[in-house]
Amino acid sequence: MNTELLKKAHERIPSVPVLVNLISKRTRELIEGKKPLIKPESFDEEKVDTVLREIVEGRLISEVDFDAIARAEDAKNRWDKHALTKPFYAD
Repeated sequence: MNTELLKKAHERIPSVPVLVNLISKRTRELIEGKKPLIKPESFDEEKVDTVLREIVEGRLISEVDFDAIARAEDAKNRWDKHALTKPFYAD
């Protein structure tokens, strides 16, 4: 894995978990035979380097669904509130 490409990709997608998941998923897609979004530099270029270049060149992006995050937080807060009012086991 090219560390310079990784640093540049991290600048474009600062969230490490999002970056790792994006790289992982896209690398699997390339291994399964999907076409790259950019021309590989060489025939034997590692798939992960191709993915990193796709990110660096802006061909591959990640969107964050803030509404989904808010819904998950709301559900967690409701669960925590409910869990605190009910005993966990019967006396």
